[in-house]
Amino acid sequence: MSHRDPVLMGPGPCNPYPEVIEAYSRPVLGHLDPDFIALMDEAGDRLRTVYRTDNKLTFAVSATGSAGMEASFVNFVGPGDPVVIGVNGVFGGRMCDVAARCGAEVVRVDAPWGQPLEPQELLAAHPSPKVIAVVHAETSTGVRNDLATLGASKGDALLLADCVTSLGGIDVRIDEWGVDVAYSGTQKCLGVPPGLSPVTVSERALGRLRRMPQSWYLDYNMIAKYVTGEGARAYHHTAPISSLYGLHAGLGVLLDEGLEHSLARHQACGDALQAGLVERGFELFAAEGHRLPQLTSVWVPDERLPEGMTEADVRRALLFEYGIEIGGGLGDLAGKGWRIGLMGHTARLRNVTLLLAALDELLQ
Repeated sequence: MSHRDPVLMGPGPCNPYPEVIEAYSRPVLGHLDPDFIALMDEAGDRLRTVYRTDNKLTFAVSATGSAGMEASFVNFVGPGDPVVIGVNGVFGGRMCDVAARCGAEVVRVDAPWGQPLEPQELLAAHPSPKVIAVVHAETSTGVRNDLATLGASKGDALLLADCVTSLGGIDVRIDEWGVDVAYSGTQKCLGVPPGLSPVTVSERALGRLRRMPQSWYLDYNMIAKYVTGEGARAYHHTAPISSLYGLHAGLGVLLDEGLEHSLARHQACGDALQAGLVERGFELFAAEGHRLPQLTSVWVPDERLPEGMTEADVRRALLFEYGIEIGGGLGDLAGKGWRIGLMGHTARLRNVTLLLAALDELLQ
């Protein structure tokens, strides 16, 4: 087994904060222990601050972000429900798959990869959708989509947002933007290993919960009695104790730094990386004005590669020779580009400098 300790700059898990690593080593409590319940409640309060919401049902689903996606659909969508979904990357397409498995009438609104979704096209796609669903920060393309316009004009529909890559990295304002249901992941800008999916649900959406969703494990009717119960908690499932220790610690690091400061740090690192890549002859993939600072997608022209090397060979050399892991492209970008993450603890200018210097040596 390899004992490498790479700087993780891909679109997936990023390096956790040191405080989070320490939190995972704490003695394990029972999932109904009063001390653990208090920690879980405090983690919920911290999530409300980061999500900028007062939603009572704000907690971490006991599984990764994909389970947060599934939970967000199965609890609100059933057979025949019209659901408008914006697709400009892999994860919008995955939303369509999940909604279809719920039996929904999926109304898909596409935009080219690398381009943002047009809110008015989503709003005009169906006269009375039950749900409008959008990926806020599309991990496969590095594009930010507009939630505020959708929230202001959604009518009777619920607005459902994938915030997996956005939470903690760019501005997320659940209440101000009128987002009814949102889910995220721990392994991106929160700086925590994968394993949990922070979700938040508005009071408006709670009034539309399905009485018997397709999933027992992800049933918010039952989970709410455990995570928001007063006094005695109703047991639902065994919570992943150590993962919640890590989330609690990661949110603490973020809030100690200050949310605005963290967002500014991510922006500064993204700006520096993108400027450095352009200076070196690379072309950014995402549309200008809609680029994520925490996830940069970039074309890698053949003429910039050393003779006999593919883009995958360069990524492999970065990993094994420099200890830097970046991600390959998906979809239109597959085999032709990279996705470079600067998220959470990894969003440091020293990492930008390290990567650009390594590329200068490899691609000279």
